[in-house]
Amino acid sequence: MKSITLYQPKKLVFGEDAFQNFIEDISSSSYQRVWILSVSALQEKLQAVVRALADKNRIIAHEVYKSGEPNTEHYNYYLEKVREFNPDLIVGIGGGSVLDLAKILAAMKSNTQTLEEVIGRDLLQERNTALICLPTTSGTGSEVSPNSILLDENTLEKKGIISPFLMPDASYIDPILTLSLPRNLTAETSIDALSHCMEAFTNKHSHPMIDSFALKGIALISKNVLKTLEDPNNVSARSAVALGSMYGGMCLGPVNTAAVHALSYPLGGKFHVPHGLANAILLPEVLAFNLEADIPKHAEMALALGVKPGTPAYQAAQLGVEKVKDLVKACGINQRLQDLGVKEEDINMLATLGMKVKRLLDNNPREMTHSDAEEIYKKLL
Repeated sequence: MKSITLYQPKKLVFGEDAFQNFIEDISSSSYQRVWILSVSALQEKLQAVVRALADKNRIIAHEVYKSGEPNTEHYNYYLEKVREFNPDLIVGIGGGSVLDLAKILAAMKSNTQTLEEVIGRDLLQERNTALICLPTTSGTGSEVSPNSILLDENTLEKKGIISPFLMPDASYIDPILTLSLPRNLTAETSIDALSHCMEAFTNKHSHPMIDSFALKGIALISKNVLKTLEDPNNVSARSAVALGSMYGGMCLGPVNTAAVHALSYPLGGKFHVPHGLANAILLPEVLAFNLEADIPKHAEMALALGVKPGTPAYQAAQLGVEKVKDLVKACGINQRLQDLGVKEEDINMLATLGMKVKRLLDNNPREMTHSDAEEIYKKLL
């Protein structure tokens, strides 16, 4: 068995009281200057954090992240604010966009490297600012991954920074923080988490240790996501999906994703399709494309989705793909690219941009050509 390295936060708290644990921990810590990046929906809840820190005579700066996926403009704007405030702790509380941005800001606050110099794998050389992450969606798994993604608006390419220095010192995963998430975002982020697990499990560089996380995540998410949509206050189902998302995040550092994410990046860059939605649209078609490359793995994944044990492997693999298609549809997720502004004349451009994401396409179980990518996009028009 080949060796594999798994990075995790030094402290990982999961459960319905995780947010309260965070408040208690940060109040008793020695951090003096705390910079918080969050979203507007959490302002009332964060007052408890602000009061707790104020009682300890800590100096606090609180920024609200506007909207959209993080890009280089966001990065430059918030980096200036971070450097001016000079915190010894950065806290990210929000969805994947907030967490990804908080992570790279913590690393670059006092780093002598430029952003261009750290884009890629293991190029970031240091982080001297403490970092805590709390997710409010069950999707990206950013709170337990060493990855940050930024959109370069000049080239429309999403660029990844992958480094153990991006791993938070502590992460607090509280399913209660996801209760206020709108229905469409609950669905899209959950399918995004499902795609992390599936792409890691069928990855060319898959590993038995990561496979166990991936299969558990697939089962948890697929069995519970519809329950969270039927009853947004179903804490048990929210907890199950949050746990599945965490497992998906743990897959990202050592194994990572593949063609689903590679092809989704241009949809986000060019058409500003939300990341989770782009992955949800692409996942069934890419699974169908990849199936022939590793039928046993796709069949095993199908069992985690609920396909009957004992079903012949090829049939099980096909049924698994159909189950994913049905799940995405049942979630009410739009599955047509034309409804998002994509036209047939855009297909070549999308395929060209997608084929540039070699770091992910190299993981795909089946080699994908430019014409293959075009064909997948065309099927989804």
